[in-house]
Amino acid sequence: MPRKRPFSAKRKKQQLRDRRERRRGDPAAPPGSGPGSRSGSRERSSDGAAADAGDPVPPPRRHDPGRFRLQLGGPRAEALARRRRRAQEEVLEPLPESALELEPDLIYGPGLDFPRRPPWSFAMSPEELRAREEAAFGAFLRALQDNRRPAEGGTEGEDDGGDLAPFEHNLETWRQLWRVLEMSDVILLITDARHPALNVPPALATHITRELGKGLILILNKVDLTSPAVATAWSHLLRRRFPTARVVPFTSAPRRGPTAGLQRRQRRGGGWSRAVGPRQLLEACESIVGGEVDLSSWRARLDRVEAAAARGEEEEEEQQEEVGGGSEEEEEDGDEDGAMVAPRQWERYRHGVLTLGCVGLPNAGKSSVLNALLGRSAVSVSRAPGRTRYFQTHFLTPRVRLCDCPGLVFPSQAPPALQVLAGVYPISQLQEPYSAVGYLASRLPLPALLQLRPPTSAAGWTAWDICEAWAEKRGYKTAKAARNDVYRAANSILRLAADGRLRLCLRPPGYAAQKDLWEQHPETAALAELQERGGDRGVPGSAPPEEASTSEEECDSEDGAEPGEATPPASTAANPFALLGEDEC
Repeated sequence: MPRKRPFSAKRKKQQLRDRRERRRGDPAAPPGSGPGSRSGSRERSSDGAAADAGDPVPPPRRHDPGRFRLQLGGPRAEALARRRRRAQEEVLEPLPESALELEPDLIYGPGLDFPRRPPWSFAMSPEELRAREEAAFGAFLRALQDNRRPAEGGTEGEDDGGDLAPFEHNLETWRQLWRVLEMSDVILLITDARHPALNVPPALATHITRELGKGLILILNKVDLTSPAVATAWSHLLRRRFPTARVVPFTSAPRRGPTAGLQRRQRRGGGWSRAVGPRQLLEACESIVGGEVDLSSWRARLDRVEAAAARGEEEEEEQQEEVGGGSEEEEEDGDEDGAMVAPRQWERYRHGVLTLGCVGLPNAGKSSVLNALLGRSAVSVSRAPGRTRYFQTHFLTPRVRLCDCPGLVFPSQAPPALQVLAGVYPISQLQEPYSAVGYLASRLPLPALLQLRPPTSAAGWTAWDICEAWAEKRGYKTAKAARNDVYRAANSILRLAADGRLRLCLRPPGYAAQKDLWEQHPETAALAELQERGGDRGVPGSAPPEEASTSEEECDSEDGAEPGEATPPASTAANPFALLGEDEC
């Protein structure tokens, strides 16, 4: 009797995938070409290269799991090897406080633009419109590649093969941005208060205000992760650079004063009434709309939320009545002669509804802002960038509609390490995370914050030494040889920074010289008071973020203790089963 051949779970999944494709009428994919395989990623990259070269691209399949995935690219193998050697050999020197100042012109230099949607009309067929967009996107990529200049004496630019940082190469994601910009009346550009210079592309702001002629509101999100003085300084800088835009500080979960060391992980979900900034956003929208849309229902909703929070209750989800006339742009009537219609010529405030479009970079907090405005978890959020794959619309009131757009990485000259620490580039896709750890360690005292043991060499700390010491402390070991898992430790440190538990807050240029001015500014005191009021509006029955007891937070309390402070014994942990498994920071 012949011996039975083993049939793995991977082959079973491939068999089911081929069966589904046969039912759809699609050609069967070769083995190992699934959406999560390396060959599948190579196929998507080769398709993108064919589109860049102007070759005809076949129409997309009806079901493509990787259609809306981030496509950011990465450095070459030689560059990765050089970075790895530098992380092991280069001793990190602490930089002065002025190194935390970030010049916006160094991030988005002259000549850097973003893909624009070509002129189109409703008389076009989907195939014709798709071909026109692909041709325009390919021309944009070729022009951007031709204009790239070599880095001047910078090792980081040489490693990356140019002065451009990784940016979005997926046309489907840019189509989502085009659609949101066209259908929205006011654009909410969500920025991270820790590094606003990275989150505000000047080309996008100019396109919205001048070419589209629409209102722009810069939402300085996550102001609880930085000091009020730094947030005030960034607000004044953004107002000077974009005079027609409004700047609104915002946070969906205000915290009490930050402490030294690792910060506790905040409790997720619930307590949306504590958000800081919705009323300021309403006032900014009223100044832009100018009475053309009745926003009294929005103001009444805010009054009810604040009154319920003052009573210690959470407002029940409001049943929104349907708005007649439709809400999608496909219902618009194009010109009968098929002439090209520019987006700015579309009808504003259609059916008396104000549409607010939330755009920005990945991990800037667009979905969290939308949930805070709605007062419920209507949109899924994640710490990993790229959670939102396609735009979604939700009615805040019968007269106000919110639109959540996927995050896009714009072409820039930002250091790739800064993109990683800002949460723009997925940490799980990093092949060499040690350079980003070195970038962080030169600006923050990581050995003191993480309470790491001094290295064996007397020369000083390197990025590799920091990762190895963190792996030793956390118990990260490789599966085969039981060595310190340095790669996992580096990813853990980067996730702590992306989550805001290791706070790298960059400052506007010239902040150190005017630090006393910003700390005594009236807006700084007002913002601090606003955050304090928002943090005190808790919901009975739910513990504040600092008191939430999870296994992860017990790990954080141990790692984030002050130097010289006694660490509580493990037996006093609120979760007695936390020691049975290994916790992830």
